[in-house]
Amino acid sequence: MGWEDAPAHVCRGGDARGLAFCCPPVKPCPVHMKLEEIGVSPQEFVNIKQEFGSKTKLGVGANTCFGSLVWCCKASKPCPLRDMELQANGISHDEYMTLKKQLAEEILKHAKTNTVNYTDNDIQSLADTFNISFDEAKTELEKADNDLKTAIKNLRMKSLI
Repeated sequence: MGWEDAPAHVCRGGDARGLAFCCPPVKPCPVHMKLEEIGVSPQEFVNIKQEFGSKTKLGVGANTCFGSLVWCCKASKPCPLRDMELQANGISHDEYMTLKKQLAEEILKHAKTNTVNYTDNDIQSLADTFNISFDEAKTELEKADNDLKTAIKNLRMKSLI
């Protein structure tokens, strides 16, 4: 089915995998913060996407906003330009989303280690917020690759179960 657990767009709070759906970083928007978070420069991001496009069907799409499907949004977001190019090039939404997933994986291969260091007080605050032990909070942060937002999301999901 393409990419079943595809993240939200970065501009809608999605995780770093959502960079696969981002436009070029030419205006102030959340893409810059997400790139900084993963340690990838805007130029490196452009290079990664362009190189991936040159090797896959995501390189087509001259009539899209930025001239290539690598810059296009998630298939669930209506876009006549993207869909026209998909149809013209014989690419289904499933194939498009599969390629976007591969693009996300390629972008994340270039991510630098998350260097944010949380203090014991930060971890204790997380533990207090979710009424869990310090060790559980620390484990959740580690499982989330030290991404606080992902850890909070995961803990919220656990609290619903």
